[in-house]
Amino acid sequence: MRILGLDPGLRHTGWGIIDKNGSSISFVAAGVISADTDLTLAERLAQIHASLAKIIEEYAPQETAIEETFVNVNPTSTLKLGQARGVAMLTPALYKIPVSEYTPNQIKKMVVGVGHAAKPQVDMMVKKMMPTLPDKLPADAADALAIALCHGFMRNILK
Repeated sequence: MRILGLDPGLRHTGWGIIDKNGSSISFVAAGVISADTDLTLAERLAQIHASLAKIIEEYAPQETAIEETFVNVNPTSTLKLGQARGVAMLTPALYKIPVSEYTPNQIKKMVVGVGHAAKPQVDMMVKKMMPTLPDKLPADAADALAIALCHGFMRNILK
């Protein structure tokens, strides 16, 4: 099963792809889509969509996992994040790829074993589970891989 994990953001959308076969997990690819901040909101959303479409066409994931919206103190920031998240959910859906959503605590619990784990703990476990990861993996890409791992583990539980 090829899984695309997405950590959506208006400036940076992290993506990570893993292959999961039974209990075997392997790293496929990861990166960050950086939207041009000089563009309008609509143009940045279009840029995120186009980049995700290329990733989907290149790597052909079978399922997608995405983090649920984190509610900020600033309602404007939360709304903008929600729009980026909407594009990140829409793009795989247009390719008929199922999208599953997970809370930050669910992701941490599945990857680390503790729902309130610190970010360095999550990063360490992602690297431990996939030793072939590049040394300089951007934080948003590592988060996306954690989301993909969470989905892979949840699939085993829900079956």
